[in-house]
Amino acid sequence: MRWLLLTLAIITNLAFADRIKDLTNVAGVRSNQLIGYGLVVGLNGTGDGGDVPFTGQSLRSVLSRLGVNVDGVISDFDVAGVQATSIAADNVAAVMVTADLPPFAKPGQNIDVNVSTIGAAESLRGGTLILTRLRGVDGEVYALAQGPLTSTGVEVNGAGDEIVIGVPTAGRIPNGASVERMVESPFNRSRHIVLNVRTGDFTTAKEIVDKVNTVFGEETAKAIDGVSIAIRAPEDPNSRVSFLSLIENLDVNPGEPAAKVVINSRTGTVVISRNVRVTAAAVTHGPITVTVAATNEVSQANPFADQGQTMAIQNAEVGISEPNNKMFLFKPGIDLKEIVDAVNQTGATPSSLIAILEALKASGSLRAELVVI
Repeated sequence: MRWLLLTLAIITNLAFADRIKDLTNVAGVRSNQLIGYGLVVGLNGTGDGGDVPFTGQSLRSVLSRLGVNVDGVISDFDVAGVQATSIAADNVAAVMVTADLPPFAKPGQNIDVNVSTIGAAESLRGGTLILTRLRGVDGEVYALAQGPLTSTGVEVNGAGDEIVIGVPTAGRIPNGASVERMVESPFNRSRHIVLNVRTGDFTTAKEIVDKVNTVFGEETAKAIDGVSIAIRAPEDPNSRVSFLSLIENLDVNPGEPAAKVVINSRTGTVVISRNVRVTAAAVTHGPITVTVAATNEVSQANPFADQGQTMAIQNAEVGISEPNNKMFLFKPGIDLKEIVDAVNQTGATPSSLIAILEALKASGSLRAELVVI
C-alpha cells in the first residue's frame, strides 16, 4: 500500500511538471530583426507607376549602378502630362523587406524574408525582388535578399466592383536571403549560462535552482532574482552544449501563476485563470428593455366637410420592461468553476459577464488582477 501511494504521488507530480526549456530562455540566445529597402520588378501593371517619386529615383539608381544611362523621368507621364518615352514604372514597386536572423546563424545559411509595399502598388503577385541589403540596428549589413515572391492575395476589379482575397500587397520569399555576417554571442565566452524565466516568478526560479543543484551538485545554479538564474558551465564549448541540453530537459514544478482575469472588450472574450477567488458578494444583473412601437394611420375629412384635409398621423406606444433576475451569492473563497456556474445560471451574455467582473473588482470582492485589452 505504501509503494502504491508513493507511485501515485510521483505520477501526480510528473503530470504537472514542465521542462526547463519550456519555462526559460538562454540569455543572449535570441533572434535579431533585419530591415531593408528594395524594389520588386516584373509586376503586371500593378506597381507604383508615376504616383510614387522615390520608386523612379530608386530604379534610376539601380540602373545607373548596372551601367545603364537613364535620362528623363521614369514614370508613365512626365510633369507636363505628356506620354514619356523613358521606362515606365508601373511594373515596379518600392518595398520594405524584413527578416529575423536566428541565433548562431552562420554566413551562407538562408533565412525567410517578408516583403511589403510602401507606395501605391496594388499587388506584388508575380514579382521578383532584386538584390536588397538587410541591415541590423547597428546599420551593418547582415544578409542579402533576392528572389521571386510568393503572394497569396488576389485583387480583381471589373465594372465598378472589386473583390480582394488576402493581402496582395505583401509577400514572402522562403529562404530568400543569404546570411553574410554572424552576430556575436556571449554563449561561449561567459563564465556562467544565464536562464531567464519567461514569466517572472520567484517560485519558479527557486524550483529550477533546486532541481539543477539536486542533479548536478550544490552551487551549480544560483538565482540572481525572480527572473534570472546563473548556472556555472564548463569551459569547453562542446561540453557546454551537452551540459545545457541536460539542464533544459529537466522537469520542474513551476509556481502557480498570479490570479488574472483578462477581458477583450472588442471581441467580448473573457479568460479567467484557475487561481481567481471571490470574497462574499451578492450579484444581480438585468438590463432594462425599452420598446417603441409606431403605427402610421391616415385621417380623412368628412365627406361633406367644407375645409377638411387628409392628414397622416403616427401613433406610438412606449413600454419599459425589466427582467426579474434573482440575486446569486458568492461565498468566500469560491473557485473558478463555481464562478462560471453562477454566472451561467443568470444567462449572462459576454458583455454582461464583463460588467459583472468589473463591478466585482470595483467592490473589492474579486481577488485577481483585472486586465482589459
